[in-house]
Amino acid sequence: MAKKVSPAKDFIAGGFGGMCIVLTGHPLDTIKVRLQTMPKPLPGETPVYKGTWDCATKIVTKEGFFGLYKGMAAPLTGIAPIFAICFFGFSVGKKLQQKSPTDTLSYFQIFNAGLLSGVMTTVIMTPGERIKCLLQIQADSKGPRKYKGPIDCAQKLYKEGGIRSLYRGTGATLLRDMPASGTYFMTYEWMQHMLTPTGGDRRELSPLRTLFAGGMAGVFNWMVAIPPDVLKSRYQTAPQGTYPNGIRDVFRQLMKEEGIFAMYRGVTPVMIRAFPANGACFLGYEVAMKFLNWLAPNL
Repeated sequence: MAKKVSPAKDFIAGGFGGMCIVLTGHPLDTIKVRLQTMPKPLPGETPVYKGTWDCATKIVTKEGFFGLYKGMAAPLTGIAPIFAICFFGFSVGKKLQQKSPTDTLSYFQIFNAGLLSGVMTTVIMTPGERIKCLLQIQADSKGPRKYKGPIDCAQKLYKEGGIRSLYRGTGATLLRDMPASGTYFMTYEWMQHMLTPTGGDRRELSPLRTLFAGGMAGVFNWMVAIPPDVLKSRYQTAPQGTYPNGIRDVFRQLMKEEGIFAMYRGVTPVMIRAFPANGACFLGYEVAMKFLNWLAPNL
């Protein structure tokens, strides 16, 4: 039996799931951004970071353990509304394709609902991503730090270039999030279906199976998202005017100077992070949804 779609409940439960994903996965996100944005070493020079473990070790050594949580205030503040809108958009996308409240959607329809989710989240995702990335990389730069925190960063970006500066990288964010969100939700639905015993109810899946389904959704999400995410990180952290034609220039420079494998820089911490963080996200979502169904069964 298909469960009734409730955008209001999805909004609230998605926000709780988003908080779970940040608390679980931010350290590896910091490592990912540092690897993605480190400068190309000159001939004979050693790279700033040799890999994921080297990056993590250097961050902890130079900045302490909480260096791994640099920039977390921005996504933690924004992640609840981002994931609330993400799950709300997905719910609306499903409802738009249903002829009756109990219709079961195909995986293609689930993917389409995820596309809408990716579009809706971009509105608040883009400035949050820009601020997060700038805060994550500034510890590597020489000289005094430009930004004291997320609010100071937002104020200075707005002062430098207005709202356009805060929303720099919107196209790149859409390029990443639309197909990735479609894959994300489609994989979760597919995994839940596969993990439900014959004749069983998917709403009664154990926490361990929910964690596994959510974790795999995160892995497949990032398999799609990592190349455009590299372009986005490069573009959002580059000085103004570096890439006049946007991510097209980033892509051309990357291919010319570093080759195709540069598009997958940071993939190791991403994949290590993807499983536990998204498993926590969907588990948090399902727990919150069960509570909401108990609290307001007719909503």
